[in-house]
Amino acid sequence: MRLPTWIAQHLAALRALLVFTVLLGLVYPLALVAVGHLPGLNHRADGSLVDAGGKTVGSSLIGQSFTDADGNPVARYFQSRPSAAGDGYDPTSTSASNLGPESVVDTIATDPEEASESLLTQVCGRSKAIGELDGVDGRRPYCTDDGVGAVLAVFRADGLTGRVTRVVSVNQVAPATPFVSSYQGVPVELAKPGEDYVAAGGVVTPIRGDAPADPAVPADAVTASASGLDPQISPAYAELQVNRVARERGADPAAVRKLVKEHTDGRGLGFMGQPGVNVLELNLALDKQFAAR
Repeated sequence: MRLPTWIAQHLAALRALLVFTVLLGLVYPLALVAVGHLPGLNHRADGSLVDAGGKTVGSSLIGQSFTDADGNPVARYFQSRPSAAGDGYDPTSTSASNLGPESVVDTIATDPEEASESLLTQVCGRSKAIGELDGVDGRRPYCTDDGVGAVLAVFRADGLTGRVTRVVSVNQVAPATPFVSSYQGVPVELAKPGEDYVAAGGVVTPIRGDAPADPAVPADAVTASASGLDPQISPAYAELQVNRVARERGADPAAVRKLVKEHTDGRGLGFMGQPGVNVLELNLALDKQFAAR
C-alpha cells in the first residue's frame, strides 16, 4: 500500500534528521577528537596547558594576571595586558569592553553599582599606574594628572554658541582639584554624583593637555584585546618592564632582555600581525633562571 504523500515526506525528513544527527553529532566530533590526539597535535588539543613544578599553571594560549591577593601587580613578574573577559581572562565570557572612542564621560554615582568609567578614564588610570610601577612618564593626551579623562562640559548662553556661562570637569569629583582652573575665563567646577551634564546641555570638550604625543606607555598596556584572553604583550611593553623585573630579581637587565627575545614570537607566516611576547612562558623562564630576592 502506498503511503499518503504527506506521510512519505515526513518519513524522508525523519530519515535525513537521523542520518545527519549521526554524521554531524557523533561521527564528525569523534573524528576531530581522534585527529586532535595524533602525535604532534595532542598538546594543542588539550588546551596548550603549561606545567611547572609538577602542576598546571596555565595555558600558553590564554593570558592571566600576575597580581597579589589585593589585585596589585607583583613587581618581580612581567605584567599582561588588561582583560575585559569576566573578572579577567575568563574563557567562558570572552569579550571586549564594547567601549569606543566616544566613551569619554564617566558615570559618577554614589552607588558603586551604578557608577562606571569611560574608556578614556580606564586608559588614563592604567597609564598612570604603569608609569608609577615602572618609573616612566605615564602621561597621555586628554588625561588629567590624577588619571581620569580630561573632559569638560561647557555650557554656553545660546546652546552651541555664545559666551561660556558654566564649565564642569565631568570626570572629577571632590576632593580632587580641577585639572584646569578656568576655561575661557569661567572657573571650572567639579562634577557631582548623579548629575548628567550632557543631558543638561553641556558640550563635551576633551582637553589635550601637555602630555607627549608619543606616550611612554604602549597602547597594548592600557587597552584590552578583543577576546580578553590575549596571552601576549608587545615587545615595547615588555621592554618597558625589563628594568623593574631585573631590579626585583637582582638580575642583569641584559640577561632579562635575552629571555624576552627568546620568548618573542614573530609575525604569523612572516607578514601577518605583530610580534608578541608570551607573558606566562617568559615569567616561568624568569623563575627558573632568576629566583626572586
